[in-house]
Amino acid sequence: MERADVIILGGGLVGLTLALALDRHDITSIVVDPAEPAAVMAADFDGRASAIASASWKMLETIGLGRHLAGQGCPIRAIRAADGLTPRALVFDTTEQEGPLGIMFENRTLRRALHEAAGEARHVQLLTPARPIETDRNATSVTVTLEDGRVLTAPLLIAAEGRHSPTREAAGLEVARWHYEHAAIIAILGHALPHGNVAHELFYPAGPFALLPMLNDADGHRSAIVWTVAKKDAQAMIGLPDRAFLAEAEKRMGGMLGSLRTASPRSSYPLGFHHAAKITDTRLALVGDAAHGIHPIAGQGLNLGLRDVAALTEVLVDGLRLGLDMGDAQTLARYQRWRALDTFMVAAATDGLTRLYGIPGPTARAVRRFGMDVVERVPPLKRFFMNEARGETGALPKLLQGVEV
Repeated sequence: MERADVIILGGGLVGLTLALALDRHDITSIVVDPAEPAAVMAADFDGRASAIASASWKMLETIGLGRHLAGQGCPIRAIRAADGLTPRALVFDTTEQEGPLGIMFENRTLRRALHEAAGEARHVQLLTPARPIETDRNATSVTVTLEDGRVLTAPLLIAAEGRHSPTREAAGLEVARWHYEHAAIIAILGHALPHGNVAHELFYPAGPFALLPMLNDADGHRSAIVWTVAKKDAQAMIGLPDRAFLAEAEKRMGGMLGSLRTASPRSSYPLGFHHAAKITDTRLALVGDAAHGIHPIAGQGLNLGLRDVAALTEVLVDGLRLGLDMGDAQTLARYQRWRALDTFMVAAATDGLTRLYGIPGPTARAVRRFGMDVVERVPPLKRFFMNEARGETGALPKLLQGVEV
């Protein structure tokens, strides 16, 4: 029987970040992940990219991941939000002294850095590919039996398995969920003109079109797109010849970056919302998409999971210093209270934006543009939204402030 302070089911971006954050504070973990590392880090795996907010980046630097990612991300210096291609826009920009609003990374770059760091960590045991077949939680401990017969035990189980978490379902934790009848088309495109480190969010009745700056490659300038389309049209869009797909993308962008080229495979995934009523149970905590899943309209999905990591790390370390058991009910209750309001508010805000910008017609468009104008012209309101984009609002855990617990 192999023992650790925590067992983490799921070795994705959130699960491995949590293991490294705990390692930084001398807490041992066994990470169980069914994925084959070579497969999920391959260039053609899914082509996704993520915006790491500035607060999340402070945490990654604090836990030692920053050196594995140095020079591999593209800073976001400004965000421009507009209702379609109107020249009137809400612009959030930042100075060199303030630092970027966030940094764009390809997900496979993040995965590679996490695996490298986990391989160097003293207190992280990564089992991959490995699959749990039985989990037992009781008043004193957790036991996980793997497909190959190995048995793991710890005082606490953490589910980081994604939106279809079998551990959450087995625990009977209620989840509010619905589907948007939309899908996101994901790709990285090359373009003739420089992006200037500006992220664009263009709102159309069919759904938002996000254009996110990426590092240049040997062929020139690049940006990632997250293009929301009706679910029924997703497969047709994926199947378009490159020339036709690029022509449609250029129309959505209004030609702002010049001629386009294909720089990655295209993929799509259905869009939905889910939010667990509780993110803890007996010796169990949920993090990341196992706890909540939101629309990518504001690019906050991964950052919400990283906030879970920072909060859970802090409550576990504080509890340990007080002599509490790692799976103590009081410790888990503190994590539940800390994360409940923040995750609900972000989820509600993104859902509201999705619905607001999906209303067709000139009246709705006029209301949206008026709202953008108000935010643009009221400095305190604009600063609040900039801080939201940075991930610097609310009761910030220490790791998100760049400080070890």
